[in-house]
Amino acid sequence: MSWSAMEAGIDPEHGHNRGRHPPNPHFPTAAMKFKMAPNSLFAILLRQPWWVSLLVAAAVGGVGAALSPDEYKGVGLLAGLPFSLLSLVALKQQWGKPSVREIEAVNEAVAAMSWADFSALLVKRFEAEGYQVTRLEGAADLELSRGGRSVLVAARRWKAARLGEDTLQSLLKAVADRGAGGGMCIALAEPTPAARRLLKQHDLALVQGEALARLLRSLVKS
Repeated sequence: MSWSAMEAGIDPEHGHNRGRHPPNPHFPTAAMKFKMAPNSLFAILLRQPWWVSLLVAAAVGGVGAALSPDEYKGVGLLAGLPFSLLSLVALKQQWGKPSVREIEAVNEAVAAMSWADFSALLVKRFEAEGYQVTRLEGAADLELSRGGRSVLVAARRWKAARLGEDTLQSLLKAVADRGAGGGMCIALAEPTPAARRLLKQHDLALVQGEALARLLRSLVKS
């Protein structure tokens, strides 16, 4: 599956939103998946660069070895093993992710673009992913088609100060009217609380921040 389907959460080839499903199809279902407390030590470390967990592993292992009798120093070193494993998990999650600097650079670049330039950039990126791209007028600006399915993209208000519910409601209506498999909204601004609820309730994906940087960073740099 291409970036635009997988990262944005829309699967045009099956006509539904995958944004609320686990990214790995072999992962357990939500009911079975272990949920880590968001403020637990492991959860906090997973949000940090992977090497932070490795430093913690070295520190914990060193303390464990220092406090252990000579014959058990090897066992003491194992105290850092969970954090070593956590660093590998973090590395896997963060591999290929844009940095904060890259996200800011992409945001600044697209914020300075005209609609003509920004829309042309989007068309180029989606066509590179193998989609047939049709320009539209109204609530949706682009239609991405592949495998007999389609996704509508709303991006014209990407510079708006806030992403409101009205933009998403209009996109939802356009999706229903055209019988599309889902909708995608591209924006720099954060959604309002009402808009965020709407995103969760319907077949809509929001592309901003990290997802937008993943989509456009190679083209913005070129």
